[in-house]
Amino acid sequence: MIVTLVGYRGSGKTSVAKGLAEKLGWDWIDADEELERREGRTIREVFDTDGEDYFRKVERTVMADLVQRDRLVVAAGGGAILNETTRTEITAAGPVVWLRAAVEEIQQRIMGDSTTSDRRPNLTPVGGRDEIEQLLTQREPLYRECASVIVDTHGINVGEVVERVRESIDAVLHGEA
Repeated sequence: MIVTLVGYRGSGKTSVAKGLAEKLGWDWIDADEELERREGRTIREVFDTDGEDYFRKVERTVMADLVQRDRLVVAAGGGAILNETTRTEITAAGPVVWLRAAVEEIQQRIMGDSTTSDRRPNLTPVGGRDEIEQLLTQREPLYRECASVIVDTHGINVGEVVERVRESIDAVLHGEA
């Protein structure tokens, strides 16, 4: 069984994955970091050199490999849910937790992460808040479709989010659901 964390960039997936894995005694992985490790370059470089279609193919391969593992918490890339097969596989592999945050909070978190601009490209010509709003409109129905649990991260720290996620998936992890 795996637990997959989904949500927009900046929703806290990596931080929560690390904390949740520690509580569960499981391994964790950031799918974007795994993609960068396999490619030997940043996501921005993949986009710049080979384009989004290539990136999505590699992302799909990474996710297909990760769902084969057990006792793993996966911080999925924000757009991993765009692939229907990925949505099906993560749902079948175990609980899927959508970490939801408000547009303003996402924008603040992204702007506060000094590595984001170096490693992550804009996904639309507009960038910034308009990009976040545009992509959330597209992605929110897909996050909702595959989510076993939705945890709002607004105004709470990582430890509190981890605890809410753990409590929400506890029955599934212990075979009670």
